Amino acid sequence: MQQLNVIGCGRVGQTIARLLFDKNLVTLQDLHSRNLANAEQAARFLGAGTPVAHLADMRAAEVWMISVPDSHIASVAQQLADTLAPDTPPAIAFHCSGFLSAQALAPLHAKGWQVASVHPVLNFAAPETGVRQFAGTPCALEGDPEAVDWLRTHLSAIAGVCFDVNSDHKALYHAAAVFCSNFTGVLQGIAQDAWHSAGVSPEMVQTLNRALLNSTVDNLLTLGPAQALTGPAARGDTAVVNAQAAVVAQWNPVAAQAYRALSELAVSLKQNGTTLPPP
Repeated sequence: MQQLNVIGCGRVGQTIARLLFDKNLVTLQDLHSRNLANAEQAARFLGAGTPVAHLADMRAAEVWMISVPDSHIASVAQQLADTLAPDTPPAIAFHCSGFLSAQALAPLHAKGWQVASVHPVLNFAAPETGVRQFAGTPCALEGDPEAVDWLRTHLSAIAGVCFDVNSDHKALYHAAAVFCSNFTGVLQGIAQDAWHSAGVSPEMVQTLNRALLNSTVDNLLTLGPAQALTGPAARGDTAVVNAQAAVVAQWNPVAAQAYRALSELAVSLKQNGTTLPPP
């Protein structure tokens, strides 16, 4: 059984490591985080692994998971490459960024390692919920063939649904996930703030939000975005859109910019079935 080292003991890293360990797919070796206390907490959650204070003190392993924030992946890869002993055998390394490609691990690739990235499309609220919810999670893979094959085999064994993503289009792929998930939360926040500002009671705000969101999600999944779209922009009621945008601008200028942009895209979606500009 292969040994797995984990650099970055956040929610994603703990979830994947725990699932792989529980299925006896790997043995957990060293766990490193910028804060040793985080690595110690991860070891307690995982039920295995040795917390390590310094990256240079991590032992050699067949597989390395680098689950640090996106902005630190390249520097961690460089630090790891710089600390490797000359006789360290090549290994597999992967990171979990949805935005960056495996190219972020170039310093390790230059050492003869096989590198890849995996982006599990799941809202990792906590490791405990991630473990419970992971089954059926789409997992985007790209990188060197050997590393991608390892990820496909092992993630499939923990009920991930693996698919390939073009390395050159990784950033656009991730932007789609942001629109689908993160910005949905932002729009809900705007809606609730507007209702509160309009004098709707907190209890009714929750009732309105739940009713609209539930019916909208049901219609989107059943009919698709274009057919499910309603509202003044979808109806082509430009006068209402402009008047409403002016009201929103007085309340929240930044929200008004989003309102105008989304209304323009809504018109295109309803009329042409796509938000893309004409060719």
